[in-house]
Amino acid sequence: MARVLIVGASKGIGFETTLQALAAGHQVRAFARSAPRIKADQRLEIVKGNALKAADLDAAVEGVDVVIQTLGIGLSDMIGPVRLFSDSTRHLVAAMQKHGVRRLISVTGFGAGESRSSINLLQYGPFVLVFGRAYDDKSRQEKLIKESGLDWTIARPGVLTNGHKTREYRVLVDKKEWRNGLVSREDVADFLVREIDDRSLIGKAPVLIY
Repeated sequence: MARVLIVGASKGIGFETTLQALAAGHQVRAFARSAPRIKADQRLEIVKGNALKAADLDAAVEGVDVVIQTLGIGLSDMIGPVRLFSDSTRHLVAAMQKHGVRRLISVTGFGAGESRSSINLLQYGPFVLVFGRAYDDKSRQEKLIKESGLDWTIARPGVLTNGHKTREYRVLVDKKEWRNGLVSREDVADFLVREIDDRSLIGKAPVLIY
């Protein structure tokens, strides 16, 4: 089993990934500002830290095999400039390179990077108005990951729901198939945990939807 660092582990996709990685038998280091709220498990190491602080990430990365990055922000954080995703990724990549940790699995979203061109015309205007700043930064995040030289996989989920894990989601690697759709946080977590051992999608950034 792998030693896995989950960045952004206290809620949302990160919390679900923490639970599922533990259930799969992995040793998990849960990193978040509110990480101490996570229920303890003998294979769970809780690390309180700020993803925008290089020293915090440097300490968290040391000694792990795989890093899963699952950062998110609320709607209120999208009003002004957004730099969380790119700034934290810059620190994370540097820490991984320093400590020789190769495997990075990161969550961005449908609309980041080259997937933005697959948004249909009716959705494009509202998407840019509401999510534009955040996804501009997610695009910068993806660029940093792709230029890192690490063994990366980027997951681009569609619209997130609170549904249960079904394992019936689609993993769309081919750009011609990319489109928006629903997918639960639990199913995104299922994909991320599977990627811990699966190396077939290294260097790929699939869209996840039902």
